[in-house]
Amino acid sequence: MGIRTVFAVTGLALATAMPQASAQEVTLRAVTSFAEGTQFSRPFERFIEKVNKDGKGIIQINFIGGPRAMPPFEVGNAVRSGVVDIANVTGAFYTNLMPEADAMKLITKPMSEQRKNGTWEYLNQLHNQKMNAYYLARQFHNVPFHIYLNKKIDKMDFTGLKIRVTPVYRDIVQALGGTPITTPPGEVYTALERGVVDGYGWPVSGIFDLGWDKATKFRLEPSFYGAEVNVLVNLDKWKSLTDAQRKVLTDAAAWLEAADEENVAINKAEVERQTKAGIQAIDFGPAVSEEFRKKANDVGWQSVIAKSPETGKKLRELAGN
Repeated sequence: MGIRTVFAVTGLALATAMPQASAQEVTLRAVTSFAEGTQFSRPFERFIEKVNKDGKGIIQINFIGGPRAMPPFEVGNAVRSGVVDIANVTGAFYTNLMPEADAMKLITKPMSEQRKNGTWEYLNQLHNQKMNAYYLARQFHNVPFHIYLNKKIDKMDFTGLKIRVTPVYRDIVQALGGTPITTPPGEVYTALERGVVDGYGWPVSGIFDLGWDKATKFRLEPSFYGAEVNVLVNLDKWKSLTDAQRKVLTDAAAWLEAADEENVAINKAEVERQTKAGIQAIDFGPAVSEEFRKKANDVGWQSVIAKSPETGKKLRELAGN
């Protein structure tokens, strides 16, 4: 066999080997910004199980854990820098990198509609540019927020109250005269117990997972905004995946978003459970509730647009509120 023939055979062997190598099973490193096994981590854990089942031989996810493995407010940067490949994280935990993430609580249309009207595409572009991330999925549509208190109020006024916040609630708490205090979720119970805070913002569900029911007396009505917990993939990692690997992830993401239909029943059961646990509703009636929601919406958008004038206005147009 001549030297040219040897090179030709070797080149052919390498050419055929390259697609096989690129099609090898890939393992992604994953974290969640919420305590493992709790309300806002469980769906992501189910998502991982689905990917690992459907993606055998194609793509797998190695679940590293929650806040014990990585502080919640560091998760966004970990995705951006590639320290982790995929994460379950709310936009409220990465507004330092992408201020527009604060608008996501104000975009309450179903994800099916957001994917049709350009909202998802625009948010994905922002995640690409500012987070080096691919916006794979949003969870917890139809899960609103509440303010929970340990002191009863007789009007919609937070003057004199210290309330634990993330960027989600900061503006409305300040607009109503309260003092916002930022802490990770893991420190809320101790802050309540020691009187460091008089209340906190949180979605309608999930407080029992964290034991906060034992240190909570009142839930303020009405609910407001919309919860969002996103599944983000490091953009460089996403680009490196094959079409088959991406399909496993996008199919699992569609399944995850469809599971949001369960939330209406979950919310109702959670309110009933809170009532049984002795958490009383503070409700000033329909007129005050409507005024509160309008104020929350207005101050929310004002804050987003002040930080990001062009993109904030575009997001409000897409949100239609």
